[in-house]
Amino acid sequence: MFKLFTSALLPRFLRFRKEVVILWHAFRAPETPLYLKIATALVAFYLINPFDLIPEVLPFFGFIDDMFVVPMMVSWIVSRLPIRAEARARRPDAGPTIDGSSRRL
Repeated sequence: MFKLFTSALLPRFLRFRKEVVILWHAFRAPETPLYLKIATALVAFYLINPFDLIPEVLPFFGFIDDMFVVPMMVSWIVSRLPIRAEARARRPDAGPTIDGSSRRL
């Protein structure tokens, strides 16, 4: 059980923490499309909503949907962020992102 936690769940948990921070900064960025901001608000609402897919009254199964649905939705939203919004979210203190291509001479 401990090996399963350290090999599979711990890296996913650490990635989820980074994605939540990226999503928070991207939510405040003007480059982020409105539909992604709405999806972010809906994920936050799902966390605090008392009505879930599986109610929390059931001992262990009530939290299973929260543990899987929320990280999947956060990963989906972060994967759909535009390049400018994601770059600004990864480095919020940096200046504007310059789009362009580079080539090796």
